[in-house]
Amino acid sequence: MRSRFSAFALGDAAYLTRSWHPSTRPGELELDADVVWRRLQIVDTVAGGPDDADGVVEFRASYRSPDGAGLLHERSRFARVDGRWTYLDGDVS
Repeated sequence: MRSRFSAFALGDAAYLTRSWHPSTRPGELELDADVVWRRLQIVDTVAGGPDDADGVVEFRASYRSPDGAGLLHERSRFARVDGRWTYLDGDVS
């Protein structure tokens, strides 16, 4: 999760695409250059350890856009593919 947040903050769409699960990966990923990601707070984790095949990360990410400050609160699911963690999907609240 932290590496994906960093990729959003740096505008690294290639990394985000590579770390997205093949079954849910979008065909094209366009990042908004006007959004500046500021801070990541991990709220909760479920599984996701060295011996797990999947896991859940709940987080809050603060950002600034032309409309002002904002907060993204998501509960994301991750799954291992070929030994690497991939983002599967998430529920935004």
